Formats: sequence, structure tokens, C-alpha cells
Amino acid sequence: MITFAGVTKRYPDGTVAVDGLDLEIPSRRITVLVGPSGCGKTTTLRMINRMVEASEGTVAIDGRDVRDSDPPTLRRGIGYVIQQAGLFPHRTILDNIATVPYLLGWDKKKARARSRELMERVGLDPALAGRYPAQLSGGQQQRVGVARALAADPPIMLMDEPFSAVDPIVRGGLQEELLRLQSELEKTIVFVTHDIDEAVRLGHRIAVFGAGGRLAQYATPDELLAEPADDFVRDFLGGERGIKRLRFFRDLEASEQVTEGPAETTEGSAEGAARPAAAADR
Repeated sequence: MITFAGVTKRYPDGTVAVDGLDLEIPSRRITVLVGPSGCGKTTTLRMINRMVEASEGTVAIDGRDVRDSDPPTLRRGIGYVIQQAGLFPHRTILDNIATVPYLLGWDKKKARARSRELMERVGLDPALAGRYPAQLSGGQQQRVGVARALAADPPIMLMDEPFSAVDPIVRGGLQEELLRLQSELEKTIVFVTHDIDEAVRLGHRIAVFGAGGRLAQYATPDELLAEPADDFVRDFLGGERGIKRLRFFRDLEASEQVTEGPAETTEGSAEGAARPAAAADR
């Protein structure tokens, strides 16, 4: 579990990015931080791996203050996926994925074997192993980014608007892939987006941030859509809240029907397995 207790981030010019945040992020679930630009959601994410230091309060992982850990060591145990993947252009796909294992001292044979295993897991053609990032599509690059974040099998993954730079069709496929992976791996995922539809589709819990880094509401998707906390949250959810809620229940029902059927090994059945876990929280 990741906890924020009275956390504020204030910059030298007096700007407050996050204001008095109290938040508990549960283990083995997807928690989505959502809100308009400049509301503090990315700052909140980056305080978990100390890429941003809190001005006040405590950020803790399983009860241990993150400030008690050396930043590089802390980060090697936390997967991190950003927009446009952030791949090393001079390294092959295989060696991009193996970045953290190399840093941890794995030998090349073991690290590359892990990379090949993860390429298959995230749906990448093994023939791409020797190519470079510039030779891949945007969607393929994002899959490489996810594989790289998983390489050392971290318990926590931080994902900062990882799918926002790709077209809607590719984005939908990447969202499905994330749900499938989560059903198999059960990581603690903190996912940042400005897209409420993406938040509802992926999140077991959703934290809505408002102006000045204020937490406006923290709830399950159903609770959020049924009972917005205030006018800001209601406006952010948009005028089709009822349709979003119907779509949420339709997707949940469809996934439960898949898991109640005969055991299968297809991607569809694996994705479906993620939703009853969500249903328990919702």
C-alpha cells in the first residue's frame, strides 16, 4: 500500500502543486489519478519514486517513508512508464527492455532472456528484438515501455499518461493489454490521465484532482459516476455521466460472463479475469 499523509508540494516561487494530500493507494489494484492540466496529479505520482520531493508530509510504501530509501535504489524497485515511452534511441528493443536488469547486475544472457519473455507477454513480435525505437510504431514503442517497466518484476508501477500520444484505436488496444497484464501479474499500479473515460475503464479506484492540487474526490468508478462530490467533479465528468455509468456496468457484466465460461487461454479471457477483482472493490 502507498500512503500520502498531509503531503504538500510547494515550489520556491510559492506555487502549490499538491495541497495537504491524504490518500491510501491499495496493493495489487489500479488507482487512477485524473484531473485537468496543472492539478498536481503528475507531481503526486513523481513523489512516490522521489523524482519530486514533498515539501511537507509523508509518502510511504508499506509503512516505510520513501525518504528512508536511496533514490536510485528506490526507483529500481518501481516500474515507470511515461508518455511516448522514453526509450533509448541508440539501444535495440531487447536492450531497452533489459535496462533495469543491467543496472541490477544481471548478466547479459539472463537479462536478454527476460526481455524476450516480456516481449511475448506484452504482445510484441519477437522479430522486433533487434530493431531500434525509431523503427517501431507509437503503439509498439509504448508496449516496449511497459515491458521495460516490468523487467525486474517490481511490485509497483507508475504510469504517467502512457497512452495519450497514440491514436484512439491503438489506445484502446493498449488499455486492454494493461488490463490483461494486471489480471495476470497483480501489480500495484498508479496511473495518471486527464481522460475520465480512460480512468473509468482502467481504475479500481479514481482520485479526482482539482485546481491547486486539491483532492476533490476519491472513489470507485461507480461511486464517482453515481454521486459526484461537488460541482467541479460533476462538470469534469461531463454531461454524459449516465451513459458512462451504463457503459461501465455493461463492460463489467461482459467480463464476468467471460470468466464464468469454460477456462481459456486467449487474451480476451485473460482480460476478463481482471474485472471481477475490480467488481470486489466496486
